[in-house]
Amino acid sequence: MANCSVQENNLKDVLPENTLKTRVPQTQVSRDIRPAPSRYRNEISKTIIRRSHDCTKCGRCVEVCPHGVHVKKPGYKYFAEPCLDLCIGTACETTDHFCVAHCPQKALRLVENPAMKVLGDCRWTADMMLATWKMAETGDIPPAEYGYEYECGNSGGGFDRLRFKYPDKLAVAVRPEDVDTSIELNRTGDSRPQVKIDVPWYGGGMSFGSVSNVTQLSKARVAVAWNTFTCSGEGGYMERLRPYDDHVITQIATGLFGVREETIQRVPIVEFKYAQGAKPGLGGHLLGEKNTVSVAKMREAMLGISLFSPFPFHSVYSIEDHMKHIDWIKHINRRALVSSKVSTPTDVDMVAIGSYAAGTHIVHLDGGYGGTGAAPDIAKKNIAMPIEYAIAKVHGFLKAEGARDDVTLIASGGIRNAHDIAKAIALGADGVVIGTSELIALGCVRCTRCSAGRGCPRGIATTDPTLQTQMDIEWGTQRLINLYNAWRKEFIQILCRLGLRSVGELCGRTDLLMHLDYTNDLEHKS
Repeated sequence: MANCSVQENNLKDVLPENTLKTRVPQTQVSRDIRPAPSRYRNEISKTIIRRSHDCTKCGRCVEVCPHGVHVKKPGYKYFAEPCLDLCIGTACETTDHFCVAHCPQKALRLVENPAMKVLGDCRWTADMMLATWKMAETGDIPPAEYGYEYECGNSGGGFDRLRFKYPDKLAVAVRPEDVDTSIELNRTGDSRPQVKIDVPWYGGGMSFGSVSNVTQLSKARVAVAWNTFTCSGEGGYMERLRPYDDHVITQIATGLFGVREETIQRVPIVEFKYAQGAKPGLGGHLLGEKNTVSVAKMREAMLGISLFSPFPFHSVYSIEDHMKHIDWIKHINRRALVSSKVSTPTDVDMVAIGSYAAGTHIVHLDGGYGGTGAAPDIAKKNIAMPIEYAIAKVHGFLKAEGARDDVTLIASGGIRNAHDIAKAIALGADGVVIGTSELIALGCVRCTRCSAGRGCPRGIATTDPTLQTQMDIEWGTQRLINLYNAWRKEFIQILCRLGLRSVGELCGRTDLLMHLDYTNDLEHKS
């Protein structure tokens, strides 16, 4: 299988000599799955074990529980606090090791965690967040106690109202080992490298300044492990990312923060961010308290002042202007693919075909469901077209124009799990970009304080030196490696249930989807 990294001996004809001399040997990261428990003593759990005063400390619960929930240390008289995140909850009631049933004094009872009622929101429900944490911890599909609640949110629209129509019986069964999850990113047929990634997703742009350097490095390392990409975001290009150059997309946004020809020459993909689906028409805003010494140096800005990215590139007002941007990149880096990230206005199909005509390799559609806690709700919930409509519209238009096979269509904006990935591809995308899901895997609790300097209590979306030390790079990398593995397993399960052997066979298969609103209408009429 071709690797997304480009070997140096193939670049001597296309890169300046001084660029080759500065290339750093690429760091390898193992894809091995290893347990990565929560950083906290008691992670939020779905259920809680209550122990009454009737407990005689007999230790029977310790003996019967195979999950290590109950802890009684040798030499200690009392039990330690139960490890609630290890408890499988109500799924244990039907087993022969249910601690509540085995307690001689009936001193134990299982209750729902009150935190479940306040954790998350309609799009990121508590069940979905807990399932993401569990996948990041174990590298496997969530256990039975999560049921199917984690597959969809409660938003009442978007991917939450779409379901797959799985056939009752397949003509030929598909084995998981026969499924190909890789996708090609260069479909233009030009002379630039044929870039293939092993999974149909890559990490979205989160700039140094919006998230910590530990978060950025963890994202880059998982991209290496899974032979895919991560995006630098618009805040410049950390020198510490240099060992991972072959798996990084560098972003050129309207503020041009940290944009230099040297960093453009280092990467296989350059992305122009013309708009962000979570806040189209508004541009970016980094508060002054997050503009620390290191951020200001990276962005070539004044320390402590708020930094704004205007909504448009003031040099681009037509497809011809867009073409000049693309030609500029193709001249500076003759091995790079070009991606154009756009939001989803009503004429998004015309934007996509225009970008294709200008010479882009990847059309990246960014819908309104995405964005971290730094994006204002009034923007991301009310402006851009929902991504599920935009994907189908662009896919159909490019197909009608005879251009669909020559461009890679990538979607983002609220992609939360493997089920959303599969639905986006069935609507017509070749692959997706993820963002918030990676932060959730690292322990994000959706407090929506991403924009403040010391706002992130878990040290993920912060530039504060003290808060950044809460997370270790090795731990963060392993959590994301585990998440990707669990997603790939679940994605393969979906393809097998549909009788498909590759991502390409799923692309554009809207006939495999149903919308619950219309399904209910038909059932009501009948």
